[in-house]
Amino acid sequence: MTSSSPSAPRRRLVGIAGPPGAGKSTYAEHLVASSSVPAGLVPMDGFHLADRALTELGLLDRKGAPETFDAWGYAALLRRVREARHTVWAPAFERDLEQPLAGAVAVYPDAELVVTEGNYLLLDRAEWRAVRAELDEVWFLECPDDTRRPRLVARHVEFGKSPAEAEAWVARVDDANAALVTATRSRADRVVTA
Repeated sequence: MTSSSPSAPRRRLVGIAGPPGAGKSTYAEHLVASSSVPAGLVPMDGFHLADRALTELGLLDRKGAPETFDAWGYAALLRRVREARHTVWAPAFERDLEQPLAGAVAVYPDAELVVTEGNYLLLDRAEWRAVRAELDEVWFLECPDDTRRPRLVARHVEFGKSPAEAEAWVARVDDANAALVTATRSRADRVVTA
């Protein structure tokens, strides 16, 4: 059993929530890079269910919706990150493959701040409340739709969809997820603008 020493600083976990395409990853990376203490980054996207699981569950056409993530696993990993004083390996999301990739992100023992980012950190469902319970603060990143939507379309095109397919996906899946996430804004500890 690993425990922290009494002199070890308490590790702080901060979440960045916001709708798809708001710039959460970029903002979180900036926070980590500009931190005055050793910091790490754990993206929620590493907890996407693989396409194989989504196909089995009949959810592949909704990839990115709350139920297409292993939120319980994400909460458990955040708990490990908070408590461990050894390197913790977290999954990432490989956009070229459009699949999660195990053990791709290291949180090193000296990290005093860990930033995580994802759409559903403030969602009022049991599994997402478990995620929120592991975070000291959650900030909501606002971004105008006329900035956010073109980013999403461009991202989908960059990773293999035609422009028409990308527009249709954003309209059918990403916009519905954005509405769900935006409704959680009032639960944030702080609102920041992208």
